[in-house]
Amino acid sequence: MSLTRRTLLATASAAAALPLLPRRAAASYAPTPGPWRRFEITTRIAIDTGGAPAQAWVPVPAVFAPDWAKPGQSRWTTNAAEARLLSDDNDARFVHAVWEGNDRAVIDIVSEASVRDRATDFAAAETHASLAPEARAHWTAPTSLIPTDGIVRETSDRITAGIEGDEARARAIYDWIVEETARNPETRGCGLGDVGSMLQVGDLTGKCADLNALFVGLARAAGLPARDVYGLRVAPSAFGYKSLGAGSEDVTKAQHCRADVWLEEHGWVAADPADVRKVMLEEPPKNLALDDPKVVDVRAALFGAWEGNWLPYNFAHDVVLPGSENGPVPFLMYPQAEVAGRRLDPLEPSDFAYTITAREIEG
Repeated sequence: MSLTRRTLLATASAAAALPLLPRRAAASYAPTPGPWRRFEITTRIAIDTGGAPAQAWVPVPAVFAPDWAKPGQSRWTTNAAEARLLSDDNDARFVHAVWEGNDRAVIDIVSEASVRDRATDFAAAETHASLAPEARAHWTAPTSLIPTDGIVRETSDRITAGIEGDEARARAIYDWIVEETARNPETRGCGLGDVGSMLQVGDLTGKCADLNALFVGLARAAGLPARDVYGLRVAPSAFGYKSLGAGSEDVTKAQHCRADVWLEEHGWVAADPADVRKVMLEEPPKNLALDDPKVVDVRAALFGAWEGNWLPYNFAHDVVLPGSENGPVPFLMYPQAEVAGRRLDPLEPSDFAYTITAREIEG
């Protein structure tokens, strides 16, 4: 079947590619809101299906946060019989493609998004709308892998015992994760985020989807609205941290999830204890101590701030993929696909046959 082009929104103007290089160098890690940066993400899927029916669900940027993230247009070229941009009940956005009888299922999706550094000024209360009761209920509710009762509640209560104020309690949970967990380089992908099992077994190791989900679960158990933010690193760190950015335009394995916590005087506040542990393990010369200056800097910054070299996709958990013959996925950060009803492993892109590239563009 010949390729057919389906375009969600027309591109307004040609975009010039910019090099994937840091914007500046700095002595310390201190993200500060500044100029917006615009990125183009290309996801290519090519699956040998042997003529069997196939489907793919490919996440695209959907998070709109006026101060730090703005999703843009998406367009695609495919030989699929059908391809549509859809959203689920949790506002995750993805392209759903369906192939019927093709020996090879191919789709190229180009998405744009703009981001910039974000940071909370804790010295000043910000003017913002209060969190609606239904939103508060949603962001404190359990998910399939993030319970808020049992050992999660017990651990949260122990961490926050005697601490007054939502900011102080959130900081206590953040500090506990930085001090008590560890990044496990053997964890597949970004981890699973099975918070209850981590605490029951006593294995507090993993990667971002584990450690930051642990922050979210403990915060929710403490009555603090919190959410995972699933996305993709797209550029090097502007502060010289090799572990906190993409090393090339090939970002196929650069997925990273972060977290937000709602504080009454500040609204949604960034949190990323998992990246503190990543710096400790990976930043040259590696295996850094908590009192190493590089670690001290990122630990101080990553409660309240993060760099705009990362694009957020969504906040969604327990995502039901329309048309799937399998159950929900815990989160949608990787492309998903099925052939003849069999779900492919998104953590094996060489077998799944997908690539993701990123480039910074003008405008």
